[in-house]
Amino acid sequence: MKLDRLLGITMELLTKKRVTATELASRFEVSIRTIYRDIELINQSGIPIASFSGTDGGFEIMKGFFLSKQHFSIDDFSVIYSLLEGMEGAVGGTTFTSLVNKLSSLQPALLDEGLKKKIVFDTSTSEEEKEVLPLLLEAIDQSRRVGFTYINAYGQVSERKIEPLNLLWEGGTWYLEGYCLLRKANRYFRISRITNLDLLEETFIPGAKTISSIDKQAGGINVHLRFDLTAQPRVFEQFPGECTYYGNFVDVKTVFYSNEYALSVILSYGTKVEILSPDGLKQDLIEKINEIRKMYF
Repeated sequence: MKLDRLLGITMELLTKKRVTATELASRFEVSIRTIYRDIELINQSGIPIASFSGTDGGFEIMKGFFLSKQHFSIDDFSVIYSLLEGMEGAVGGTTFTSLVNKLSSLQPALLDEGLKKKIVFDTSTSEEEKEVLPLLLEAIDQSRRVGFTYINAYGQVSERKIEPLNLLWEGGTWYLEGYCLLRKANRYFRISRITNLDLLEETFIPGAKTISSIDKQAGGINVHLRFDLTAQPRVFEQFPGECTYYGNFVDVKTVFYSNEYALSVILSYGTKVEILSPDGLKQDLIEKINEIRKMYF
């Protein structure tokens, strides 16, 4: 799960002075672009990460910041403990075993068998999502189909039956990844748009479908950006294989899978980036800037 990787990156940053995007990408077997997205999500969660450029550049936890027992509730500890146990079983080695032991020493209540099974997602954006997520986790765990009513981005309502595969936390939003029996293809579903969830008795074999992996393009936003040359090092690292160098500027054609995440990336570059298309994203950016202005004026 992506949540496993976010936790793993956080642990790497807590235990090392400075780590490069290349090292993290190799460690977690993902692209450098994915690492930049993950770092942004970790920053949004309240853990301040500083970025340094140059030959000795990389990421590190900002000086003066540390995590203590007071930062976590017992439910928070339960989430981390459960994730570490899962990672330990998947990859082996002594690193995760050591971290699990340290957490259980810091919070002995984690050894309670009842709490080990209790996972509460305090990062969810609503109480409704907190009720849905544990049921979806149970369905994924037991390879059981689920049925629900879904409202898409255009307000269209449909009844879906899904073979759930993963839960993903992307740009502050929960998504369900699964095979849709209605569309006969893999899809992403935004959790906040799911209602009337029903955990069915029907089971399925994970990975049995031969349809291509997730059809993210269906809900993606094709974006054309133009960057100032002063942003070139970060751009080339964040968008590998999607950059075209024109001498005075760098163009990037990429796909974002949520409007919120697209805006957060564009705003992080300040005046060093211009949106060439789509026009709708330009308007969304202007509205977001106006919202920010209202906070100060």
